[in-house]
Amino acid sequence: MDRSKPYVITISRQIGSGGAYIGQQLAKKLNIYYADREILKKAAQKLAVLDKDLEERDEKLQTFWESFFQFNTYATDTYLNPILIKPSSYELFHTESDIIKHIASEQSAVIIGRAGFHILRDHTNRVSVFLLADTAFRSKRIQELHQVSEKVAIEMIARIDKERSQFIEEYTGKKWADARQYDLCINTGKIGLDRSVDLIIHYLESM
Repeated sequence: MDRSKPYVITISRQIGSGGAYIGQQLAKKLNIYYADREILKKAAQKLAVLDKDLEERDEKLQTFWESFFQFNTYATDTYLNPILIKPSSYELFHTESDIIKHIASEQSAVIIGRAGFHILRDHTNRVSVFLLADTAFRSKRIQELHQVSEKVAIEMIARIDKERSQFIEEYTGKKWADARQYDLCINTGKIGLDRSVDLIIHYLESM
């Protein structure tokens, strides 16, 4: 990796594995841009909707019935202001993809989630990382961060893992947790969050 030119670290992560923390620490230590919710915010501006209208669609697919009712709203009510209609998962994915490509072309950055590893697959100065951990570790972090019970944390893990997996497979044709998609896979539950940051930096320095 040529760090004299703009470079990108994409981070795919299981919920509770520390993706946001590790991404923020990497960006801070490397003095580069951190892109996570800013991607969603910019997408909302481009699509002329509120951030909160996109949160429920971020990194997940619409259900059949969501798509059905959205299509029929367009088809049957020609007087409805289109700005009130939430964009489809397809529209959101391609809008976020354009934003991610633009960020990567302008500056060095850490990109969190949103199929960044695939969207930037042709970027010549990119490292893709996948973060994972066992359920116990992830559940404990989710309970602490979101102030929820163990039962709720376990349910969140199962639901969000499934949503992200379906999202990645739909838009990239790849398996989300397939290690072959990434340059570096780290079990954060085994080595800890801060040591994971150091490991990624060491990997960059060794390239």
